[in-house]
Amino acid sequence: MKHAFAVALALALATGSAAAHDYKLGDVTIDHPWSRATPKGAKVAGGYVKLTNGGAAADRLVGGTFAAARGVEIHEMSSDGGVMKMRQLKSGLEVKPGATVELKPGSYHLMFTDLTRPLTMGEKVKGTLVFEKAGTVEVEYTVESIGGGAPAKSGMHH
Repeated sequence: MKHAFAVALALALATGSAAAHDYKLGDVTIDHPWSRATPKGAKVAGGYVKLTNGGAAADRLVGGTFAAARGVEIHEMSSDGGVMKMRQLKSGLEVKPGATVELKPGSYHLMFTDLTRPLTMGEKVKGTLVFEKAGTVEVEYTVESIGGGAPAKSGMHH
């Protein structure tokens, strides 16, 4: 009996964890929002997430909030003659119908500006993502290691 309870509890926790990091708003699926830990004194941090549009019409990520920052901007990184350049996408980021866009280090990302405190590995930070058509969805960002890349996809999230 004890073993069955432990298995049931482990499954419930695994399912709850996974569900906490996958969100759906209209036709848009939001997969595992995350950020990196920051050193003391840092004023900005990056936010990352995978967006999939299952609908027949394009939508656009136009903004959001992050509880530990005063602002959120959508940025693009690109290479120009071997030099990495970053620019703000003032009109947002289009997610075409049937397409997946991954916001990740060195590519599209959210820039959390004017941090109010350092981000610590393992913590969860509340925020929102705002889409032009689908509207606003509340999400929770998991803070990964300071030099971390995209977390491994599994049924369990840290």
